[in-house]
Amino acid sequence: MSAAANESRKRSKKRYGGPQHKRWRGPRELEVGMRGILITCNMNQRKCTAEAFNLLNEYADELYGPEKLHDNNGSRSEEDGPAEEEDMDVALRREVSQLRASGPKHHRRFQALESGANNVIFIKTQNLESDKLVHHILSDLHTTKKKKSRMILRMLPVTGTCRAYPEDMMRFLTTFLEPWFKTPHSATYQIAFKARNSSHNKREEMIKAIAGLVGKLNRKNRVNLSNPDLTIIVEVIKAVCCFSVVKDYRLYKKYNLQEIVKEDTPKPEVEPAEKDSNTVEQMETEEANKDKGEEEANKEEKEEQANKEENEEQATKEENEEQANTEENEEQANTEENEEQANTEEKEEQANKEEKEEQANKEEEEEKDCDQSVPEVKEVDQGEGDGE
Repeated sequence: MSAAANESRKRSKKRYGGPQHKRWRGPRELEVGMRGILITCNMNQRKCTAEAFNLLNEYADELYGPEKLHDNNGSRSEEDGPAEEEDMDVALRREVSQLRASGPKHHRRFQALESGANNVIFIKTQNLESDKLVHHILSDLHTTKKKKSRMILRMLPVTGTCRAYPEDMMRFLTTFLEPWFKTPHSATYQIAFKARNSSHNKREEMIKAIAGLVGKLNRKNRVNLSNPDLTIIVEVIKAVCCFSVVKDYRLYKKYNLQEIVKEDTPKPEVEPAEKDSNTVEQMETEEANKDKGEEEANKEEKEEQANKEENEEQATKEENEEQANTEENEEQANTEENEEQANTEEKEEQANKEEKEEQANKEEEEEKDCDQSVPEVKEVDQGEGDGE
């Protein structure tokens, strides 16, 4: 192989390797200042992410058109000559100049990041309105009743983020809520609060504080938990708090993609009582009653479980006592049987002993009688001899 061919081979390897082609790495986790979409799933985050990308790209193409992946500065024009006609050094210098002139790195329209909580995915968005896109998706699914996902549960837009501390949250909401609730704007509303992996905020206190802030923006803003015009979504994950203000929250089943495609069951026509109170106390009372009902239900369930465990423990105890009594009775019966057997053997032994003693006494008497009878015979014989 010639020296020119070796040099050309080295240049080719250098062109496709080296530090200038290192993969760019950005933030991989939800951070303050980001906007996007929170997606909850049922245990399989990888498949859920794939479903989310397919679904979001499908409807984003309808609203915003296909995504453009290349910059004009970095694209190659058809008017340039063939690559074979350029010298290798000239082509390398040309590519470097194009990379330098291409400007900042191009970001994809959707980027999946870690949310900081299990079964929750954050999709970061670029150059689009996440609340408008999510509402468009839910509107279509509600109309067609066509199921397009298996793993995705809820899809919540995130149009604002801040640090998850009460003072930071209230400072951020003061300006964030103005487009919907500040005079001359007014609406009925509810607050959907959820905290994950965070202990800085208590649900009741935050709902009360946010409701007070909304009331200050406009006195005509009223709480309505049955059919509100707007819903203020507050999602706290670790040290980041995500906000959005959405409409049709009740109609679209709390933005649940699995529930929204189910057929609506007819309900009896009952006109709900309108809740037009603007007081924070009403909202606090309703939330407290709801929590109290859940607490009582949990308490009854715990008491029932405790009674069940106590009954099982009592039954086990009685069974153990019965088993112990049975073993004790068997042991007592064995003891009595052994004692009876010992008494019988002792009686037999005593009887044998008495029989032997009686036999010995009898033999002794017979022997004594024999000893007494022999001398008498001799005397008789001697007398008889003398007579003769």
